[in-house]
Order: sequence, then structure tokens, then C-alpha cells
Amino acid sequence: MTPQKIKVFIIDDSALVRQVVTEILSEDPTIEVMGTASDPIFAQKYLEKDWPDVIILDLEMPRMDGLTFLHKIMQEHPTPVVICSSLTKEGTSHAMAALEAGAVGIITKPEIGLKDFLSESKTTLIDAVKSAAQAKIAQKRQMTPKTKLFDERPKLSADAILPPPTRTTASSQQAVVAIGASTGGTVAIEDILTKLPAQSPPILIVQHMPAGFTKAFAERLNELCAIEVKEAEDGDLLRWGRALIAPGNFHLLMEKRGQNYVAAVKSGPLVNRHRPSVDVLFRSVAQNAAKNSLGILLTGMGDDGAQGMVEMHEKGMLCVAQDEKSSVVFGMPREAIIRGAVDKVLPLDKIAQEIINHFASHQKS
Repeated sequence: MTPQKIKVFIIDDSALVRQVVTEILSEDPTIEVMGTASDPIFAQKYLEKDWPDVIILDLEMPRMDGLTFLHKIMQEHPTPVVICSSLTKEGTSHAMAALEAGAVGIITKPEIGLKDFLSESKTTLIDAVKSAAQAKIAQKRQMTPKTKLFDERPKLSADAILPPPTRTTASSQQAVVAIGASTGGTVAIEDILTKLPAQSPPILIVQHMPAGFTKAFAERLNELCAIEVKEAEDGDLLRWGRALIAPGNFHLLMEKRGQNYVAAVKSGPLVNRHRPSVDVLFRSVAQNAAKNSLGILLTGMGDDGAQGMVEMHEKGMLCVAQDEKSSVVFGMPREAIIRGAVDKVLPLDKIAQEIINHFASHQKS
């Protein structure tokens, strides 16, 4: 039996975007671009006849802007939506609002060099669509086991950035919380961080998100949270009351420099098709953090973070996975559970309290 294809509809006022995205997605045998439109008004006429599995939506368009149309979709016909946004200040703020409204992912479109940029981002674009297709937005059909979720090109492990852990590592007094997430993760991370008190342990976060958007995401959270939240910069001190988010297109690691534990921001190849990669962060925590550190794997497609959580678990660190019911996509947490790396499986609304309870007896150092 031939697997049912993922039907995609593209709404963007740029004819070039529509053309290039269509060409890229059409190369994948599991995806069908069922149509395109230059704005939501034209799209509605087409969508009256058939409805897609995934919508790729521009935000800045004539007649009806994308954010307005997104709200309309979520009210009338909840559907996984991937936002196609420019890397402008206004574009990033609108994209954050779209994620808050229910969009499940973002792809970028720069002001210049658009065709080359999108072509180079082929894997990211295809993965974004396939992840969105699995998101629990509405009651959706199940993809058959034969459906390829990602391309089959070899993927690099965290070895490409950081050597595998050894059996013996120097003892550390620096306890941290390491969080990894992908599809649906922005809302999940907000839920957790906004519930934490100002005196919370150092937090390191990898959220799969394009470059240019993580800073806006961190700034928004900083306004909402009692703790400080910022996009990580190389050398940032890990301290109580601070959460650091990996900048898009860079890996985030925990390192000891001198007497201090800091965030290390590094370039390098994609790991598990991602940069930043959760596996890279988790491995660095397994090698450098205190035994009473906490690893948390949230909603997301694929297996990034599962192996890193195995390594944290082997070092005696408490490992938590978000449960299936509260996950938008139960991929990354499930993979860690299957590998025996998870101590607790919790609904999203219980994870912040787990952090608080875990560090209740831990004194600020």
C-alpha cells in the first residue's frame, strides 16, 4: 500500500517563494504541493474545495495579513501551520506572535539571495513540513510505517562537536537544568519558565529555531518570567536565576573555563540535522555538570536529545520526558523513553514543579 502523501498549500505574496518552495517540496516523494496562492483571500477560494495537511504561510501580505488568517484557521479549521517569515525586526516579532497563536514552526526568507537561501535550506524546509504534519492540532490521519519522516542521508551524532563521554569525569559542583525541544517547544518552554521563581537553578535550553528568531524568543520570555532569560552568548556565566537559550544556527554547550562554568556557543556541522542540537547540549552537561542536574526533553519530531539523555542518565542525573498527551509531537520524548533514559514521564503542567521540588534543598552557590 502506497503511503498517503502530505498535502501542502503555500500562501505567500512572493511568486519566487512560491516557486522555489514548491520545487523543493516536490522533490520529496512523500509530499504533494496541492496549490499556492498570493494571499489568504485567494487561498480561501481554493481551500473551499480541498483542505491541506500543512499550510506554509507568509505573514506580510496584501488584503489580509498572515497573522489574521492564522487566527481564522485555528478557530475554524485547526491545521498545522509553518510560518514563512522575513528576518526583519517586525518579521521576528510577528513570527513570535504566530507561534503563540498556534503555528508549529518557522522557516526564514531573507531580503536578498532568497532562491539560494531556500535551496540551501532544503532539508530544514522538508523536515519542517514533515514535523508539522505530525503535530496534534486536529484529529489527523496516521502516516504509515513506510512513510519516510526525514531524508535518508547520513546524519552526524554529537561526536562531530564533542568527543563521547568517558567513564570517569572530574566531579562538578555546578548543577543545571538542561532542556531540549522542537515542534511545539516554544509554548512548552514558556509554560515551564513562567512558573519558576526568581531563585531557580541555571537553565540551558536548545529549541530548534532558525537564526534571527531565538533572540526575540528570549526577549519575550524575559519580559514574562521572574528569572532572567537571554539568548546565550559565548562565555555567559551559568548562575542561579538565569536561563540561556541557544542562538539559532549555533550549538550550545556547558563548559568549565578557569573556575567558572559558562555557556559555550559554537559553530560546526549539523547534528541530527540540527544546529543547535539537543544531543550536543545534553552531552556537554553529562560531562560537566553535577550529578543532581536535571535533563528535560520536550515535544518535538525525530530523536535529537535521546542519546544525550542516555548519557545524562548514565551519570545519575534525573531525566524527565514530556508525556504524549501534552506533546504537540511525541517524537523526541518517546525516543528517550524507548532507550531507557527517562526516570519520569510528566505532563507539561507538572514539569516546572518538578524542577522546583528537585532543587528545593539546593542552596545557591
